[in-house]
Amino acid sequence: MNTSVKGFARNRPALAIAATVLATGCAVGPDFKTPEATKTDRYTAEALPQQTVSTDVAGGEAQTLRSGATIPAQWWQLYGSELISQRIDQAFTHSPTVSAAQAALRQAQENFKAASGSYFPRVDGNASVTRQKINSATLAPGSSGGYLYNVYGASVDVSYTLDLFGGVRRSVEAQAAQAEYQQYQLEGTYLTLASNVVTATVQEASLQAQVTATEDIIKALEEQQRITEKQYELGGVALTDVLAARTQLEAIRATIPALRQQLAQTRNQLAIYLGRLPSEQEAVTLDLAQITLPQDVPLSLPSQLARQRPDIRAAEAQLHAASANVGVATANLYPSLTISGSYGSQAGRDADLFKSASEVWSVAAGLAAPILHGGELRARKRAAVAAYDEALANYQQTVLQAFANVADSLHALSNDADALHSRHAALTSAEKNLDLVQRSYRAGAVGYLNVLDAQQQHQQAKINFINAQAARYSDTAALLQALGGGWWNRDAQSTTASAQP
Repeated sequence: MNTSVKGFARNRPALAIAATVLATGCAVGPDFKTPEATKTDRYTAEALPQQTVSTDVAGGEAQTLRSGATIPAQWWQLYGSELISQRIDQAFTHSPTVSAAQAALRQAQENFKAASGSYFPRVDGNASVTRQKINSATLAPGSSGGYLYNVYGASVDVSYTLDLFGGVRRSVEAQAAQAEYQQYQLEGTYLTLASNVVTATVQEASLQAQVTATEDIIKALEEQQRITEKQYELGGVALTDVLAARTQLEAIRATIPALRQQLAQTRNQLAIYLGRLPSEQEAVTLDLAQITLPQDVPLSLPSQLARQRPDIRAAEAQLHAASANVGVATANLYPSLTISGSYGSQAGRDADLFKSASEVWSVAAGLAAPILHGGELRARKRAAVAAYDEALANYQQTVLQAFANVADSLHALSNDADALHSRHAALTSAEKNLDLVQRSYRAGAVGYLNVLDAQQQHQQAKINFINAQAARYSDTAALLQALGGGWWNRDAQSTTASAQP
């Protein structure tokens, strides 16, 4: 993509100068002003701790919120995973979603350029050859026959509508705002796609870890079943113990297909994000332990959020376009003045064209003023004002939702850390309990139902622990996405796909 938000904005002063030079009069309608920043100094109702609790496991590091810190443009590199970075580069390059957003931006930019052409006079060239027969009786009574002749013509026509009340300028302004809207839509597409790739990669790693953990548990249960069956053959246990062991083994084994189905669906979704067919997706799985949990988490100030979130900036651009359309509808209530001229040559023979005797020209001025349109023009202005009110309400709703997204993510970071700490403690206790119960069972101190309960608790504790690990990575990505992702810090000179999407 060759056009950036900053580059687009740099062209607007030149257009303003062109508008001033080439048009006269004033622009009716409201002059757009950027809505004021939300006046708040926090995202959540209560003050959250600046640092989360820590757990001595992978993904259990304490996270510190750095208020006002800079969010890197390639924020996903905070995870320290080459695979995640490679996948995001591939997604930016091959995703049809990105291609569609880029095409929409190009369309809006060309519409803006087309609208800007209204600032300048229109010049058209015309050439014609006419062969005509005239009935001579229409020329002189009593004449008979006809008269054949040729007419050759060439001319240049010029017309220019003076922008007396700024209708043209407001129309161009609306198109510029639409181009800005598509620009921020594209930035939002990059941000959402990067977050989706990170989240799907973490989910893939989590599901693979759950499959591996369940398979390990199944192996242990198979060994336990063999021991139980041997004890039954020797008369040491009842048949009910053997049947209970088989039931427990098959119950846990039955969870594997569902996990594998979720894993396959996640990988298929990843293929879509990367612009690939599911059959083309490489079966490369990232170990959760290989992902670095960002420990210093940048947190933008609340006053900065509206300038950083692409969806808020897109909503602002739509509000700007609606404001400009009010000006267009207002200008249509007033007269318009058009100046036109033509210069050329007209002759009966092509050889006589452009000779002084064949010269023709004209100059004209036309004034058109609306008098009676059945209330149409004023109704259209009221409709434009209503559209502006709608855009303003949508902008306000977008801002509210953005702050809610950040607040949700901040709560998630704190709660995820607490949950992982508890899940790890529960897993440790379940492992110790299972070991003690199995020893007691072999010593004949407890029944086999106690073993089954301990095994079930251990299996559930293991799955819960893995999910808690994955949540810390995913919700950190959700916070960075909610803050806008750092696209405004992108180096314009970078040539990599990720740095210059």
